[in-house]
Amino acid sequence: MIVVSNSTPIISLASINKIGLLEKLFGCIYIPMAVYGEIKAKENYGYYEIKKDFFKVRDISDDACKNLLLKDLDEGEAETIILALEMKAKFVLIDERLAYKIAKSLDLTSIGTLAILIEAKKKGLIEKLRPLIEEMVDKGRWYSKDVVKEVLRSVGEI
Repeated sequence: MIVVSNSTPIISLASINKIGLLEKLFGCIYIPMAVYGEIKAKENYGYYEIKKDFFKVRDISDDACKNLLLKDLDEGEAETIILALEMKAKFVLIDERLAYKIAKSLDLTSIGTLAILIEAKKKGLIEKLRPLIEEMVDKGRWYSKDVVKEVLRSVGEI
């Protein structure tokens, strides 16, 4: 299974020490060079984690498409979508709303961080979502109260 990730799911899961969920759920995770650069430049969550063997860095080949996407997206988001298309990825891990919508419009199966956590709970890899979501929020992630409520309701925590 081919899975390509943008930086936000990696950073979010690394912030709560749950980066291993990616390997358990998907095996290998491909990231474009721009995402690798974003994570390495910040020297924050994800900085050490992307050195793990299950992360593979790849270059994109379609710079013309990248230039078109850069009108609306940042470089990491654009390269993530292009790499997913080029590799015919089964899933693209991406949280940013516009990038998520663009990926879906290109027939990519897009999954955000919260959906990853929901799947991990369904598979018995984590026990509760609420404390993980709260910890991500404490460390800088933002989710609307309505989204959190709906996610918690969907897994029986409300």
